[in-house]
Amino acid sequence: METAEKTDTRSKILEAAFGMFCQRGIKSVSMDDIAQHLAMSKKTLYKWFKNKDEVVYEALANFLSFVQQDCQSDVENAGNAIEELFHAMEMTKKIFTSIHPSIFHDLQKYHRDSWNLWQQHKVKFILEMIKQNIHRGMQEGLFRQDLDVETIARLRLVMIEMPFDAQLFPPYEFNIAKVQKDSLEHYMLGIATLKGHKLINEYKQIIEEE
Repeated sequence: METAEKTDTRSKILEAAFGMFCQRGIKSVSMDDIAQHLAMSKKTLYKWFKNKDEVVYEALANFLSFVQQDCQSDVENAGNAIEELFHAMEMTKKIFTSIHPSIFHDLQKYHRDSWNLWQQHKVKFILEMIKQNIHRGMQEGLFRQDLDVETIARLRLVMIEMPFDAQLFPPYEFNIAKVQKDSLEHYMLGIATLKGHKLINEYKQIIEEE
């Protein structure tokens, strides 16, 4: 019973905190804010988490775990490598329309362990997913055979974080979700064969008609 209560309470706190981080940025949300949002005392909050750093880390870990599950599900359900990328586009749109532009900056500056967790997720999971997708597309004749997979995959990895560079894309001038969409579309068209380009246009038309 106690274990179930602990799991339920911690999950509730982490879910609420992550929602607040996404809405307002991490730095601007205090432990007081989280406690107040959940209508609990700060003392109760500290019963479950020793500090804000731990809340940030575990909330991010939970989020990345869900993202990995969704990504793997999309790969399994996609009929080809390009369909995989369109699934990724939809997921990206859903995620980045709800994430505050300062998230990456706050992680890097104030929560080093959480930032390192994100870096590990990028290199160990996202990079591998990108490489697998490129290999699949090449086998299916949708992506060019002359691609240097390692280089192209790492370029794509950099593109994922680029829209969060406030100097390059000031948030008051650019919509992050749209920049991500344009970035992925540019990437797809750059690596696709003629067969791949035709398929990309078919998927784009289906999305535009929906």
